[in-house]
Amino acid sequence: MDESYLELAGCPSHTHELREGAESESPRVERAGNAHVSSLGRRVGRDGAIVSCVNVVTATWRALWTPKRGVALALLFVALVSAEWVATQSGAAMATDASLFAAFCLAAPAAYRVLVSHAERLSLGHGLYVLWCAALVLGWALLVHRGLGLRWTYVIDPSSLGILWVLFLVGGWGLARDIELEAGYAAERRRAERMEESAERASLLALRAHLDPHFLFNTLNAIAEWCREDPAVAEAATLRLASMLRTMLGGIRSPSWPLETEIGLARSVLELYAIRDAERYRHRFELPDPLPDVSVPPMLLLPLVENAVTHGPGAGHSGEISVRLVVEEEPELRLALEIDNPGRFAGRRAGGEGIAMVERRLALAYGKRATLRFDGDESRTKTQVALPARMLAEGA
Repeated sequence: MDESYLELAGCPSHTHELREGAESESPRVERAGNAHVSSLGRRVGRDGAIVSCVNVVTATWRALWTPKRGVALALLFVALVSAEWVATQSGAAMATDASLFAAFCLAAPAAYRVLVSHAERLSLGHGLYVLWCAALVLGWALLVHRGLGLRWTYVIDPSSLGILWVLFLVGGWGLARDIELEAGYAAERRRAERMEESAERASLLALRAHLDPHFLFNTLNAIAEWCREDPAVAEAATLRLASMLRTMLGGIRSPSWPLETEIGLARSVLELYAIRDAERYRHRFELPDPLPDVSVPPMLLLPLVENAVTHGPGAGHSGEISVRLVVEEEPELRLALEIDNPGRFAGRRAGGEGIAMVERRLALAYGKRATLRFDGDESRTKTQVALPARMLAEGA
């Protein structure tokens, strides 16, 4: 356990004391200091876990008393005590049922969320939840019958304890899952809103920065010359430029579009460069046929393609730019895209937003399931993007 861990945990004073001790005391004292650090780290970890559990419990209680759940629980409570009154006409029995209902609301859903919610399959947490509900029902029955000296009530009866236990299990599970689903839906809705905002900002940034004005001016000048020398080429270049700009403007209004459109935009950019200088701006695409029918964030690859051109042929490095897409089907459908350009990757440019923007958009669209990395040697750079076939907003 090192000092950085403790400083991140909010314990700078302890690390300062240990640092001074290490400089002035004997090895035996240093070992004792290291043991203190380990103990402190474990205590910080335990405290963090306790705080996390408390937060889950309090959030569950707040969610239970939202109108849609609070009204349903109130109606269930009225039905419960009414049935008890009709059966026993005992105020003590009604009070017992009310306290049992309160125990269920406070303990069962929160226990499920703490013990089970993050488990993907049967686990120790499921067993603990089952035992917790059984202990709650049996403990309450014994308290009523023996501790308080009350006779069995309509609800708490020996013949119905098994049914009551199952109701605790199912009711706690149902309420906890409903709360989890509602929280997940709200989180995904916020994520989708951020994706839309990021897509608009990224698209505008692409128009402003990544579609280089010099590139546009040079292309338009070349088209003007071709109008005199080769009208057919000039017409083709004009149509391609107009199509590319139309596609980019359409991407501003959408949080996602087909992978085929994304690849087509990247191809159009490279082909426009090749129209200017076919020998200098050589490129090649290696794609599966047909392309997967998946959606991706608009203009996600545009900064990476522009980066490959700028730091490759645009910087005087001779060679071909290749764009390669591989579809991986196991253990889930994933896309692995690689952009290989001449020239050694020299790190991120100060003040540049292209790579950081791509990373932000990948995080918003795919969470931690997508990666962006750079690799290569002294003569070439490889930009590798790996992402799942479905974005988070699509319910993956």
